[in-house]
Amino acid sequence: MTLTYFDNNVPNLVEEYYQLKITEESAPFNSAILPLGFTHVTHVFYGKQKAVLNKKEMPIKGTTISGQFFRSYQFLGQTKSLSFGISFHPTALFKILNTDISKLDNKHTSLESFHPVFYKRIKPVFENYSKPEDIVKNLNKCLSNLDLATNNSTSNIDKVIDLIKEKEGLISINEILDHLDISQKTLEIQFKKIVGLTPGKYVRLYRFIKLMRKYESQEIAINDLIYLFDYYDRSHFSKDFKLFMNETPQSYFKKDYPLIKAVYKK
Repeated sequence: MTLTYFDNNVPNLVEEYYQLKITEESAPFNSAILPLGFTHVTHVFYGKQKAVLNKKEMPIKGTTISGQFFRSYQFLGQTKSLSFGISFHPTALFKILNTDISKLDNKHTSLESFHPVFYKRIKPVFENYSKPEDIVKNLNKCLSNLDLATNNSTSNIDKVIDLIKEKEGLISINEILDHLDISQKTLEIQFKKIVGLTPGKYVRLYRFIKLMRKYESQEIAINDLIYLFDYYDRSHFSKDFKLFMNETPQSYFKKDYPLIKAVYKK
């Protein structure tokens, strides 16, 4: 399994481009996937891939759009395969599609079925594949030329995302509201529609992701991280860990999840 990242020229929309290659030697490939607070579009050039969440199987084939996930799910590369993906900034997919992004929560589904207009715009980029660098170049051009749906709501939610990032998830909803001229109810409605999760869930997930990235990068010991990221004690941390990872910390740390480790160390 090889996961390769590529730079992009549209940082207002794209967090990262990536290519996932599963060789014959590494297939079948199986790994847990922890959501990172992004939405995605993935194109599978060849091979069989699928995701499994709560025993529900979702094929990842052709050009697939993926919404927000709040818990980990299993990814299976059943055969030798090659795919290229786009991780979008949390508000980008709403701006591109002008559609309630919460409709995609916990789903991998066909982009052609969900949004045929955007599918037609992006389809030629993948059809003319020669090497990943060409895809990056053509995606940058395609996405840069889109007419985006922006308004006061997207501006507010972009501000909230920046605050959450700046505080590494160590921020309360009341602290967020101090920076906005809207009510908590309005924030909840706008955030879920534009990002796909409620602000409370997003903050909680973002904090956990930052902790796990620092752990996998070996920046600091896990015990120190637990308190640095405002977990009261190990039981508080274990509760969130089980929520996001569907297993206990003891179980996770005994296993090898190469895809999770590759993502965290990026």
